Amino acid sequence: MTKATLIGIWMDHTEANFMVFSNEDMVTTTIKSKFTQEVKEESLSHGESGMHTKEKQLKAEYYKEISKVIQNYEGVLLFGPTTAKLELSNILKEDHHFNKIKIEVQQAFKMTENQQHAYVKEYFSKQYIY
Repeated sequence: MTKATLIGIWMDHTEANFMVFSNEDMVTTTIKSKFTQEVKEESLSHGESGMHTKEKQLKAEYYKEISKVIQNYEGVLLFGPTTAKLELSNILKEDHHFNKIKIEVQQAFKMTENQQHAYVKEYFSKQYIY
């Protein structure tokens, strides 16, 4: 890949941090899930099945927001401590709009923003030669 547009996304079920790989300083932008503890408690007061329905709906919206960002890149690294990255990866594999995007999934622990930046830089520096 030459002149690839590459992005690393550290994510869990509550937020996704986006870091574009380039020669310039890395900046993090974040998308947060709307399924917060408050929403969970409110929807649970209407019954457990209602809470699960709300969770499923808001999780789908969260993944859709992330997907909109991903479609603008050629290479994507999804990493984080939960299964959220795998759930998103499976959704993307089923959508032909993402067929030409190289998506890699890796397990990672909770990280500071600086650790996330270093992880993305190290990953893409090893994968792509500029």
